[in-house]
Amino acid sequence: MMIRLIIAAFGALAVSTAASAADRELTPAEAKARELYAKAISIKTVKGEGKVPELAAYLAGELKAAGFSDEDIEIMPIGETAGLGVRYRGDGSSGKKPVLFLAHMDVVSAKREDWEHDPFTLREEDGYFLGRGTADNKYGVVNLTQAFMRLKQEGFTPDRDLVLLFSGDEETDMDSTRMLAFDRKDWSDAEFALNSDAGGGAYFEDGSALPYLMQAAEKTYATFSVTARNKGGHSSRPRPDNAIYDLASALLKIEDYVFPVMSNEITRASSRADGELIGGDIGEALIKFADNPKNKKAIKIIRASEDYSNILSTTCVATMLDAGHAENALPQSAVATVNCRIFPGVEVEDVRQTLIEVIDNDALEVALTDDIFVASPISEVRDDVVAALRAAIEPRYPGIDVVPAMSAGGTDGMHFRRAGVPTYGVGAGFVPVSAEINAHGLDEKIPAASFYAGLDHWILLIKALASPAGEGEEG
Repeated sequence: MMIRLIIAAFGALAVSTAASAADRELTPAEAKARELYAKAISIKTVKGEGKVPELAAYLAGELKAAGFSDEDIEIMPIGETAGLGVRYRGDGSSGKKPVLFLAHMDVVSAKREDWEHDPFTLREEDGYFLGRGTADNKYGVVNLTQAFMRLKQEGFTPDRDLVLLFSGDEETDMDSTRMLAFDRKDWSDAEFALNSDAGGGAYFEDGSALPYLMQAAEKTYATFSVTARNKGGHSSRPRPDNAIYDLASALLKIEDYVFPVMSNEITRASSRADGELIGGDIGEALIKFADNPKNKKAIKIIRASEDYSNILSTTCVATMLDAGHAENALPQSAVATVNCRIFPGVEVEDVRQTLIEVIDNDALEVALTDDIFVASPISEVRDDVVAALRAAIEPRYPGIDVVPAMSAGGTDGMHFRRAGVPTYGVGAGFVPVSAEINAHGLDEKIPAASFYAGLDHWILLIKALASPAGEGEEG
């Protein structure tokens, strides 16, 4: 599998290899993390169940038991869901703003009848943890929670405030995400944010690892409806205009349209890293594109690659159709769903206007189906974040390269970036190249050994970023 596909294929999560936990007795920290994990998985935090506040309350209780005060924890209800904020107070010696640590407590729905076992009961089988959210993103929630608990219990005092911000509807409406990013600046005013729901790497069977992909940009996810309307009539008397034909014509124009090539320092850096790794014609084209993003020959080769064409620009594709009301009646309406993945920094409304121009038919309506998605700027790479990330992964993969990358999917990070908080996806580890993690799908899972191997990740990263002057970084 190519390095470019690692994040997308595995739900923006990465985990790490280790000896099987079943072969040894768990440490107290590992046992506690597994307890948190099992409880978090058991709480059905899908849209419509109203269970996110229950998970937030459980996590708040565990953090209080670890030494956090009531005044440093807040559950923030919004609709049926909630956000959770936890402040780890520092000594202020750095004089810097806080660092945010992001995860989302909600999960994609899972039907019991589709799964062999209850998706909301953590199950360990054949070296894997299975259950909804094991990968996306309750691993991130639990990993960050246990890291904060362990640091508090060992008496660590950071040189600035550290803030957990857990959203409650990242998979759906993102109301809690926007609340945290824009409305609760008392919690989210920060120098930068680190997101557990993105970033990562992969390793081969021989133990060698691919470069670590640090998410520093993401495409905006936006969906439009394209609607053709007609007064219809009897099918025995066809009209010269037909809603289905009009819509079909519009979709063919969208299919043929190619958005202009764009690039930024993130996509150029990751293109170069990918090119050096995979070699061949596509590898050479990726390197040439990184050197000169106007290289027409390189662009042509990359455009022809199913794996890499999406890094070049915004993409829009028809994904659903709904037309007509009876087999013997002319259609009164025909509607297509067009999903777009929008290049960082491009406004959603600009893409809508482009679709209108491409269709070139004033009788058709192009509407945004939901306004929750916004243009997401890139986050300029920070040396301190890269250095801290290296400190966190170096013990497992000495000398590994860290490459900034753009993901095609959307996370909470898009809103925090929009709110002026640079955000970096720095998930806890690595996943086997051949693994089937299946985030959002049936039998979602991660290797059990990988779960345990990543438990020190955030502790090492935090100590590298926020240890008071003169203190070591080893925990």
